Amino acid sequence: MGSDVRITFLGGLGQIGRNCATIETNDELLVLDCGQMFGDETLPGVDAILPDFSYIVKRSDKLVGCIATHSHEDHIGGFPYLLDDLGGDRDPVKIYGSKFTLGMIQGKLSEAGIVSRGDLVEVSDGETVKIGGFSVEFLPVTHSTPSGLISAITTPQGVVLHSSDFKLDHTPIDGRRTDLARIGAISGDPGIRLLLADSTNADSPGMSESESSIRKGINDIFEEHAKKRLIISAFSSHIHRVQQIADEAVRTNRVIFPLGRSMKRNLQLARDVGILDLPDRFVADIENVDDYPDERVCVVATGSQGEPRAALTKIATGESRFLELGDNDVVVFSSHPIPGNEAAVGRLRNNLARKGATVVHSGKVHIHTTGHGKAGELQTLHAVASPEWFVPVHGEYTHLVAHAALGVQMGVPENRVIFCEDGDQVVLSDKKLERARVTDGGKVYIDGSIGYLTQDVIDDRLALGENGFLAIDAIIDWDRRELIGSPRLISRGWLESSLASELLAEGAKVAEDAILDALSDPELDFDAIERKARRAVGRWVNDRTRRRPVLAPMLRSVSG
Repeated sequence: MGSDVRITFLGGLGQIGRNCATIETNDELLVLDCGQMFGDETLPGVDAILPDFSYIVKRSDKLVGCIATHSHEDHIGGFPYLLDDLGGDRDPVKIYGSKFTLGMIQGKLSEAGIVSRGDLVEVSDGETVKIGGFSVEFLPVTHSTPSGLISAITTPQGVVLHSSDFKLDHTPIDGRRTDLARIGAISGDPGIRLLLADSTNADSPGMSESESSIRKGINDIFEEHAKKRLIISAFSSHIHRVQQIADEAVRTNRVIFPLGRSMKRNLQLARDVGILDLPDRFVADIENVDDYPDERVCVVATGSQGEPRAALTKIATGESRFLELGDNDVVVFSSHPIPGNEAAVGRLRNNLARKGATVVHSGKVHIHTTGHGKAGELQTLHAVASPEWFVPVHGEYTHLVAHAALGVQMGVPENRVIFCEDGDQVVLSDKKLERARVTDGGKVYIDGSIGYLTQDVIDDRLALGENGFLAIDAIIDWDRRELIGSPRLISRGWLESSLASELLAEGAKVAEDAILDALSDPELDFDAIERKARRAVGRWVNDRTRRRPVLAPMLRSVSG
């Protein structure tokens, strides 16, 4: 049939986020999405978690372009970092996507100061584009952000169909439905050799509800709280949700006040590209919110997942410059907590309630539906696509397992369903699909203020948070190999102050004995003396307290 095709999964298989894969021949490489994850309380100070792009960077001479399937951060948030890693001494990297998705990417590249490194190529529903030697047909797909794209990628080994984040919505807000008919046509001729499909809701039976099904819930909130100030939190990229909120605001003569940088930016972008209908007179800057009576205010805010720096969290903690909550405020969560965010969202809701606000969420009113197809929708996709081979993608481990089983139920032979995780590669040849391990699937951590972090730094931060810090402070006359004064132990977050004084004095004596013993050996250099002090104090700390604070020797050397 043709030369082998290699698909390498750099992220998105085994967790929600960091979606990134490459499709590769001997001569060319195409990147399929480039996403990120966000840090949580288990990763202190981490703003973003990325795929390891070294696989792409090492093959950058083969790179012919990137596909951005839709605008969610877990699919496009990594593009500025990838382009930065590729460097500026090459032609701009072509990134293919819909107008709205590319507008989001353009904003990210602008913030990073590397706009010139990307060549953004707009594609339309049904359009076929040559990307190097690959031919890619882009099909519309329904999701919880506008203008998502399925990619039918013609390779030397036939068509690889990537579903993107996927659902079947027969009554979408924008009328743009997943193009099952075209998928069926491709399945008949030339056929789909490999299906890569979204697994996020594979373990949820039935069908997802239409986005339009929540319109009544939104309407009920506006009616029930007609005299109160509304603050509605949703994902800033969920323009279909914002459209329904805006429709109700216009109907009830309320003004929309975007709150949060991404909400303000995305709403303006959506209006500019014509996918959000919101007349000028019904939108205003949040700085002017106090000029309007409560019954005319509808704030649309970021932060529904309890993100520490998001607008809703600042409102809950009293740090917002624009809003101070009271008992005439209603805060609406038009979302479900992402897996892993449940505790943060619970704390946020409690803090909002403490401020006097009425808190409304999807457990009380039907105001959210998923953007990912459930098992019934995935069965439909499989029936229409009828792939020769199948790899479940996009999801946590249990989602991938459930989708693999579903693929077998839908007629894919068990030996043609290949289960992969981050770091795996599948090789599609004339007769088979084989899996190999080619990278460690590692995560790259970003602290916005200082850039890349190693796992060692993360481990140190976690240890500091759990067990505190203990420093050994001592001064050595190196010429005489003598201690000047007595060592001190300095503690932060290790022990209660009532216990610390006596123990610190005891530990300082342990440090002194270890340093004096080491100084008596003329063969030991300064680093060796530090290590001996650290080990001695570490053993003492463990024996006396059964705790493991971060130990830092701060020995200083002076002369004569």
